Amino acid sequence: MKKVLVTDGLQEVGVEALRKEGLLVETAPTLSEADLCQRIAGCHGLIVRSATKVSATALEAGRDLVVVGRAGAGVDNIDVEAASQRGVIVMNTPGANTIAVAEHTVGLLLALARKLPQAHGALKGGRWEKERFAGIEIYGKTLGIIGLGRIGSEVARRAQGLRMQVVAYDPYLTAEAASKLGVELVELDELLARADFVSIHIPLTKETRNFLGPAEFARMKDGVRLINCARGGVIDEAGLVDAVRSGKVAGAALDVFEQEPLPADSPLWDLENVIITPHISGGTEHYNRRATDIFAANLRRYLDGAPLDNVIDPTRGY
Repeated sequence: MKKVLVTDGLQEVGVEALRKEGLLVETAPTLSEADLCQRIAGCHGLIVRSATKVSATALEAGRDLVVVGRAGAGVDNIDVEAASQRGVIVMNTPGANTIAVAEHTVGLLLALARKLPQAHGALKGGRWEKERFAGIEIYGKTLGIIGLGRIGSEVARRAQGLRMQVVAYDPYLTAEAASKLGVELVELDELLARADFVSIHIPLTKETRNFLGPAEFARMKDGVRLINCARGGVIDEAGLVDAVRSGKVAGAALDVFEQEPLPADSPLWDLENVIITPHISGGTEHYNRRATDIFAANLRRYLDGAPLDNVIDPTRGY
């Protein structure tokens, strides 16, 4: 019987999907590299979310490993090159968390506009401060979406339902495809100049690290608001802190960070107009089940010698 280790707290309802495929499943919380090296011995498969890091060292320890699955789309926590060199297949589950992340993004957008977490915290602390927490309406405002893939497209649909104007920058999408979504495709400089809110939905790569930094903030509207539910690192946090403190950026809502967990000395903790959540945008019961269902079916295809879906190929950049 093939053995699979599942980490990062994937829920039991999803783990059962693996067991129904005839797999021996062990579960674990988020693991350090040393703990993963101990637990991975004898495992044929490994499933992680974003917290457990699958390094070259861990892959070396997993001598029986044939497949690593990421319950989600991004694989920046997996050393894909090292896996490929060892003949270990890396799979992801794109689309499994699309709805969850899109809904969280819109939730943060609304919370940012109306200062909901701040008002909640003040009232829980015994302070009735109506004037202090007057927010803005999003009706008629322009949302600039950077990356109009699965998640960006779902965010656009929801923003349109809230009667926002939506513009997008995505060099891999045609204007015709964007038009079918009712979205105006523009160059990045135009998006930065026009958007009242900017939501970024791109993967973290060498090319996209610090995609939004001081130079980009300077080209934005005064009082712009930013949302990041993509990856920590696509926004330059130090530059963002400076832009918020100067008033150039009126507020930001972040679910992801350059270092996770967010360090205790990060200045983001102390900025009242920055909303932070602990990388939970994809973490719903529905997502967990959907992701493990996709992976379970794909793993069974692999073991049966059938064609695979969602395989990351480092030689082709994805």
